[in-house]
Amino acid sequence: MTRTALVTGGARGIGRAIALDLARDHDVAITCNSSAPDGLPEDMLAIAADLSVAGAAERVIAEVLARFGRIDVIVNNAGVIATTPKESFDLEAQRHMLDINLLAPQALLAAALPHLQAGAAIVNISSVNAVLPPRDAATYGASKAALNLWTRAMAKELGPRGIRVNAVAPGAINTPEAPRDAELTQAFVAETALGRIGRPEDIARATRFLVSDAAGFITGEVLTVSGGYRL
Repeated sequence: MTRTALVTGGARGIGRAIALDLARDHDVAITCNSSAPDGLPEDMLAIAADLSVAGAAERVIAEVLARFGRIDVIVNNAGVIATTPKESFDLEAQRHMLDINLLAPQALLAAALPHLQAGAAIVNISSVNAVLPPRDAATYGASKAALNLWTRAMAKELGPRGIRVNAVAPGAINTPEAPRDAELTQAFVAETALGRIGRPEDIARATRFLVSDAAGFITGEVLTVSGGYRL
């Protein structure tokens, strides 16, 4: 039976690459908010949802189940990055970032858990900034560090049910929709052992591995996919 995967933030960038990769042998649903899901396969379910809104996670899971009848994989890719000025504090912006980066995965798990069977897999898209503090974006880095801890905690709690929980921590990734300028790209390349910047497909391949049976004895891990950034 074909497995069903939900990829949040799947309309563009890394999420789009993950969704397209998994669609080769999964039924796939994505969530999208600010970006329209153009050019995706017709049989891919696109759900418009702001995951920071109360009740959104429950509605998303209900729509996935109504369409496909099951859910086996959740990839928590939707994310927000905002600056964290030291001289001022924007409570709404900082709360929104935490809502999407940390709390939305928790809400989706709670809604999906009654329907997840042994063999299900969750992958959280984290960041190298969870351990390498980003300049002027401390709360973003902190949200990803918290996501890493939550990943390990859920792996421990869900392991007895046969549900695996892992994370992928991308390094610098250039996406077609929002590429860095040449100077900034070269700065990242200069600090990367493999001498190139990452592509969304690099993260998609790592995610595919972690949700597959090939990773059946891997849980609670944060797999860094950065090309050796800042070794």
